[in-house]
Formats: sequence, structure tokens, C-alpha cells
Amino acid sequence: MTKKAENVKEIVSSKRMVSTKRLMSPKRITALLMTGILLMTAAGCGNAGTQGDGNSQPENTQSQTVESTQAQQENNNTQSQSTQAKQGSAPESEMTAAQDTGTAANGDSNILVAYFSWADNAILEENVDAVTSPSVIAPGNVQELAGWVQEQTGGDLFSIRVAEPYSSDWDECLSRANDERGEDARPELVENVENLDRYDTVFLGYPNWWYGVPMALLSFLEENDLSGKQVYLFCSHGTGGLADSVDIIEEAISNAEISDNVFDCYEEDASSSQDEIQSWLGELGY
Repeated sequence: MTKKAENVKEIVSSKRMVSTKRLMSPKRITALLMTGILLMTAAGCGNAGTQGDGNSQPENTQSQTVESTQAQQENNNTQSQSTQAKQGSAPESEMTAAQDTGTAANGDSNILVAYFSWADNAILEENVDAVTSPSVIAPGNVQELAGWVQEQTGGDLFSIRVAEPYSSDWDECLSRANDERGEDARPELVENVENLDRYDTVFLGYPNWWYGVPMALLSFLEENDLSGKQVYLFCSHGTGGLADSVDIIEEAISNAEISDNVFDCYEEDASSSQDEIQSWLGELGY
């Protein structure tokens, strides 16, 4: 290689080194790095903006959606409770009224269950003897029978009560009952049946007193017209059985339809006669 050629080569090499140095200068490197960072930041912001416009929801939008869903659920629950209140159970006051049969007829049934019971017509004295006077302690014999009749028939209960109660001493009660029978008395009653016309069937319960009926029962039959009504009798008695009680009642309400199918039980068996009286009611179609 000639000397001239070598000089040309050195000049070209020298220019390349100068160019390379200029490209790799600190200022140019810093500028390139800043440009790269700006480009990456811009690209990242663009991607984030695209994602935000697409799938994700802003935080306040999500909160509003959740609150709207909860409000709708609460509204549905309120409507459901309102519907249940209308279609479900009756108010407490109505339920209490429906369950409380009381001692006076006040329902909507066409069946009346009227009864006379010593337990409803005596003031208990202190130290009353539950052995000699068991039927005066509630529920009395006839009172308990009447309750079972009411349960199975759905009738309205009516307790025949005298204005002047009897003694809770059995002997004294019998003595007064005998006097009333001898005098053919009609003891004054506390009340009579209201709206008697709505009943077409009457179950009449009583004890056998002095081989007949308590005179208060006749007071009831004379003050409450049972003409044309179907009457079924049930009786609690001692060793005398029904005695003349049915005949006395038939004479008192001759215009009523009195069934020959009469239920009776001994007074000491009354409290265990639920199955028997329910079977009797079944025979009658109840």
C-alpha cells in the first residue's frame, strides 16, 4: 500500500471515531432515554384509557349499583311482608276473639250448646270438700261434657246461670233444689240467648236433680223459645239415671224436635267420657 493510501485510510477511520463519539455523547444518551420513557408512558396511558372505557366500571358507579340492588331487595322484602300480612294470620285481637268461646253464645254458628252446671252456679266456699262435692269444682260434670260437644260441633256455648248462686255444699244445694222443685219455682236467670233465631240445632245439657231437672233449666226453656228447632239432650246423673228428666223437657218444649238419642253418663264417669260423647256425636252426624 502506498503512503497516500495509508493516509486516506487513517482519515476515514478518524472520521468514524468522531461520529461514534458524537452518537455516544452523554447528552445524546440522556435525550434518547427521556424520549424512550415518554414514549412508554404515553403508551401505558393509552392502554389504561382503553381499558377504562371498556370493561371496568368507575368506583362510584359500582357503589351506586350496589346501593340500587340493596334498595330493590328491601322493597321486595317489604312487599312480600305486606302480602303475607294480608294473606296470613289474622291480627292478634281477632285470633283472641276467635279462640275465646266464653260462656255466652256470641259466634256465627247455627248450633247452640246450652247447659246448666252446678260449677257455673255456685260460689266456692273455703275448704270445699272435693270428694263429696266434686262436680262443683270447675270444670263441672255437665260443663266438661258441654265443652266436648262444642269442640266437635263448632257450636256456640251458653251457660245457664241463676242470679242467686247455689251453695257449694252439696247437701245445702240439694235442699234448695228440692224446695224449688216443691214450689215449681222458676229461678231468675242472669241472661238469655241473643239472636236465638239464627240457631236451628240446640244441644241441651243438664244434671239430674231430684229425679228431674234443675228448675233453672225450665226457666231457660220458657224464656227462650226452641219451637221448631232440633234438640239433642245430654245428661250427667247419679244412680237414678235419666229418671223423669226427658219427659219434663218434652212437656216444656213440646213444639221442638227432641231426639230420642239421648247421651247420659254417671256423674263419677263424666270426666272420662270424652270418647263416649264424641262417639254419640258421630252417630248424630257431627
